[in-house]
Amino acid sequence: MNRAALLTSNDRLVRMGARLKAERKRQKVSAVAAAEAAGISRVTLHRIESGEGTVGMAAWLAAVEAAGLTLDIVDPSPVQAPQAPPRVRIKEYPQLSRLAWQLHGVEELPAREALSLYERNWRHLDPDKLTAKEQELIEALSRELGGGRLLV
Repeated sequence: MNRAALLTSNDRLVRMGARLKAERKRQKVSAVAAAEAAGISRVTLHRIESGEGTVGMAAWLAAVEAAGLTLDIVDPSPVQAPQAPPRVRIKEYPQLSRLAWQLHGVEELPAREALSLYERNWRHLDPDKLTAKEQELIEALSRELGGGRLLV
């Protein structure tokens, strides 16, 4: 996996598990009832909702389908993917704000300049502290302006 992929497989599993848990809670279904409906143990459901990578795909599918959701393999396309804004508001992205410390009085950057700032200064930011919104921004910038690669 290349460094341009900001979300690791584990990150994706954690996000999917959190989404599944949120849907279960939205439906006001207990973990025990959801596990029974899926034909899995409550412990397995907890591991799925925590995003553990050791849980088998059949258990994931059962839990997802019991919640009335679907899990599918999709081909990512620009239509489905978030688009990079033409201008980026610096203060909305904490790590970008750290990188743009020297830009006094500047509130927005052109998208290409924001991408360049991330690429030139990647070593100075903490990837673990990137918010989901900022990860999506970087993915969109690198996809649309960087040929699908983040040059770090």
